[in-house]
Amino acid sequence: MTLDPRYRAVCFDMDGTLLDTKVDYVRMSELIYDVFAELGVPEEAMNRSMGFKFNVDEGYAWLRDHGRTDELYGINARVAKGARDIEMERVDEARAFPGGKEMLKTLRARGYKVGVLTRGCREYAETALRIAGVDGCLDCLVARDDYPEEEAKPSPIAMEHTAGLLGLTPDRVLFLGDHKFDYQCAESSGAGFIGVLSGAYREEDWRELSEDIMLLPTVSQLVDLI
Repeated sequence: MTLDPRYRAVCFDMDGTLLDTKVDYVRMSELIYDVFAELGVPEEAMNRSMGFKFNVDEGYAWLRDHGRTDELYGINARVAKGARDIEMERVDEARAFPGGKEMLKTLRARGYKVGVLTRGCREYAETALRIAGVDGCLDCLVARDDYPEEEAKPSPIAMEHTAGLLGLTPDRVLFLGDHKFDYQCAESSGAGFIGVLSGAYREEDWRELSEDIMLLPTVSQLVDLI
């Protein structure tokens, strides 16, 4: 099997997909929960099992529904600083998955543009990619704080921003990720998608989403398709 010729760029989620990193996502989710709890958002309005992104969204929604929209800006700044601090704690341990850097070089040698779309903040993402030695292999990076929070994955707008920076429309981009948010972002934007088994989701998790999702053990196996 080879890649569909309509794809002119390949985009990657970062943590768990392109890079093996050590971010404490449990602590990050608890940080979000605690910030909103201090503001009076009730426990039943939050869902700890949904993780960072949806804890933020549910907290924002509750405040908007209760006429407290003016408080959102301050929350953004507070959450962003706490999340950034957690991300940066072990950023020096970021490594490319075996064969990943060589795969990126092969993509570019074959004429594909290459991007990263991550929910990490820009400082963390740039540092992790540099430490892992793959920053010079990319044409673009879209991070959590580049655009408003509501435009982050799994919103299709995240892929629209990424494709735009690559000079393409989403349907010309293939996205690889390790989580359902990556799949949802690709699916809703019209981008192609391949799931990897190197991060958060196992094969049974993917199959609960769709039997049709193509899966690879790690991103390095993409070279067999190009």
